[in-house]
Formats: sequence, C-alpha cells, structure tokens
Amino acid sequence: MMVCERQRTAKMLIQTRLRQTQCVMAFLFAFCTGSLAGNWEATLSKEPPGNFPDLRPLRASYRFGWSGLTAATGEIHFSKPSGDKFQLDGTGRTSGLVRALWKLDVNHRAVANAETLHPIETQQTENYRSKKIVTTLTFTNSGVTRARTEGEGGAAGTKTRQFSLPNLFDLHSAVLYLRSQPLRDRSVYRVVVYPATNAYLATVTVVGQEKISVHAGTYNAIKLDLQLKRIGKHLELEPHRKFRRATIWVSDDAERLLLRVEAQVFVGTVFAELQSVHFDNPRS
Repeated sequence: MMVCERQRTAKMLIQTRLRQTQCVMAFLFAFCTGSLAGNWEATLSKEPPGNFPDLRPLRASYRFGWSGLTAATGEIHFSKPSGDKFQLDGTGRTSGLVRALWKLDVNHRAVANAETLHPIETQQTENYRSKKIVTTLTFTNSGVTRARTEGEGGAAGTKTRQFSLPNLFDLHSAVLYLRSQPLRDRSVYRVVVYPATNAYLATVTVVGQEKISVHAGTYNAIKLDLQLKRIGKHLELEPHRKFRRATIWVSDDAERLLLRVEAQVFVGTVFAELQSVHFDNPRS
C-alpha cells in the first residue's frame, strides 16, 4: 500500500511539472510570436533606390524545370516606354511531357515608377486547360488592391481584396530595387513583396561572388540567398508552406542580369535559367 501511494504521489508531481512546463512554453511561444509580429516591420530596408545604373531595355528567354528536366519556357521584354516608367512584358508556357499533363500559358505585364522603383500596376493572365485566371494588382503609397477573376465567359466571377502596407513591391519592382543596391558581401535586405495573391516578407542576403555558367554564357556572379515568410491578415508572420529557400545568381557587371534561380520547394528543387539575352540598344 505504501508503495502504491508513493507511486501515485510521484505520478501527480510529474503531471503537475508537465503542466507547468507546457504553460511556460506556451507563454514563451506567445511572447516570441507577438514580439515578432509587432517588430518585423522595423527590420525592413529603409534605403532608397541605389545609384547603380538602370537596366537597359532588353529581350531575354528562360527555361524552367527540375532535376535537369525542362518543364516550361518564358520570354521577357524589359523596356522604358516613357521617361518615368519601366515596363516588363512576359509570356510563359509549359512544354514537352509536362504540357501534356498540365497545360498552362501565362501573360504578365508589370509597370513601375522609374524614379522610386515602386510598382504601379501588374496584370497576369493564366490560361489552363479548363479555366482562366486574371489577376490585376493596383498599387498606391498605402498598399495594393487585388482583383482576381476566375472562370470562363458568363461563369467568371471577380473577387476584390485590399492589403494595406506602405512601400510594397511586386516581383518586377523588387528585382529593380535590389539590383540598384550596392550588394556588398553579407549585406541583408528585407522588403515586402506582393506577387499575386498574398504578401511575403522577403529576406535577401548577399552570400558572395562566384563564376557560373548558364546557357547564355559564363559570368562572374553575385550569389544571393532568399527566404520568405507569409504575412497574414493581421500582419503576423507565418511559414511559407510550399517554399523553403532559394539561391539566386545575378551577373556581377553593369547589367546585373538574373542568371539562375534554384528554389527548394515542397516537390524538391526547381530552377529558372537564362537562355539568351539581347539588348535593344548597344551600350555607348
């Protein structure tokens, strides 16, 4: 009887300690999460656009895939249609065996302010085998309005959403902003990017320099590390469920071209690689 009583007492003590430990852990988690949600905005990069030369108007082609397999191709045209605007027009399509399984054609247009490098408007049209999705982003100084239409003909429905946060970027303007910076070794840049349907905190770290060969040629390159966190409705940071991290190489020259991207995602490693590039005007 004495032994049983001591065992029950010991069990009660262990359970009490476990509950106390769980309470402490829950408190610490809530405190850390709350601190992160409240303070991450203060870590955003405050630097204005750098004085690195603007990207010259060009046409470039890329291939996309995984494990050496080409799954899609893309073409972009970067231009300056007026003195105060940059514009990116892009098309992409799945190819080969992947297209037989998953047909997708994409048209993308993005316009940015040439002085501030902030986005003005983005429109993307995705044509699948059985549906069409049109996403339009309209940016202001205080945030973005997203209109998204999904369906075909009379069955199409449009949903509108607003996200309020100053100094947002889309993918096009984020690339322009980052390439304008000094990109010194171990530099860290944090920006908020709204590419299509959600906002993400992007942390870009300059890893160093190395030589890289892509189909378009061999380049001295700047190597970057990219990490993403999803931003929730109440500006809380959440893990990105499908994206882990990415490595990006840009040419270490007067152009700072996007050469290659390798991303660790939920299906493995996917890549994008520069195939060719042609400038509209030769450098003087």
